[in-house]
Amino acid sequence: MSTGSISLRERITSRTEHIWSHLRFLAGDRLACAGLITLGVFVFLGVTGPTIAPYHPIEDYVRTAQGDIVRLSAPSMDTPLGTTEYGKDVLSQFLAGAQPTLIVGLLGGVGTGALGFLVGLVSGYFGGWVDELLMRLTDLTFSLPFMPMALLLLTFITPNVWLITAIIISFLWKMPARVVRSEVLSTRERTFVKSARASGASHLRTMFLHIAPNVLPIGFLYTAYGVAWAIAAQASLAFLGFGDPTTTSWGRMLRMVFESGTIRIAWWWVLPPAIAIAAVTTSVFFIGRAYEEMINPEIQNQ
Repeated sequence: MSTGSISLRERITSRTEHIWSHLRFLAGDRLACAGLITLGVFVFLGVTGPTIAPYHPIEDYVRTAQGDIVRLSAPSMDTPLGTTEYGKDVLSQFLAGAQPTLIVGLLGGVGTGALGFLVGLVSGYFGGWVDELLMRLTDLTFSLPFMPMALLLLTFITPNVWLITAIIISFLWKMPARVVRSEVLSTRERTFVKSARASGASHLRTMFLHIAPNVLPIGFLYTAYGVAWAIAAQASLAFLGFGDPTTTSWGRMLRMVFESGTIRIAWWWVLPPAIAIAAVTTSVFFIGRAYEEMINPEIQNQ
């Protein structure tokens, strides 16, 4: 067996053990463990929700044996989470609403973390005019408030899940970019990086094989936070009436109950999406907090 194959196998084994050690650390933290369980339930609902929903969330109405639409009914055996003012099943809307929330949260968070990581990596590594250009672009993004700009864009373009995800990524990558850049500026001055460059390693090889693995934990941390930011942003846009009109989401459920004027009455319509949004975003922050303690032990006793 060649030395290259052995080195590759050792690297894969080392990375695998590193990942397992991180998971064991998170499992040992009660809040992070609760967050992982909550997030697992959320992913399960996001994948299977529309399939297991007893009614179509938009097209179907809950009717009595006589064919009358059941409007604003409290929870019962037939409708465990009650019905809406429009005769829709709240449980079905809740289950179906998890999917667009998962899509925007997952893709928005990963996209935010990945784009911010790449911008910070390139900016910190090359410095000079590259750093100046990318950081001025980052400053410009900081100067543009997310919500007003998102509302302005969605006023002229029909909202959909993918467009909302793209807008979220376009505005939220700035924070991880700044943090990753500061880490890269420190890492690139270390001896092993200078040795790699002196031995003839290319810029790409130095960036992605020598520097990136050392700042990747910060990237993972802000990717986790990005998921929570994306879910909160999507819910806010949907509540303001700028969500995807062809799908049901938790934010749109809150918008509908608000528009119906029954937000103070129909608690069974308000609480499920509100609690779900709060639980998922809080669980992500619990996981991120525990992971931050792992990569930065100095804050463990604070």
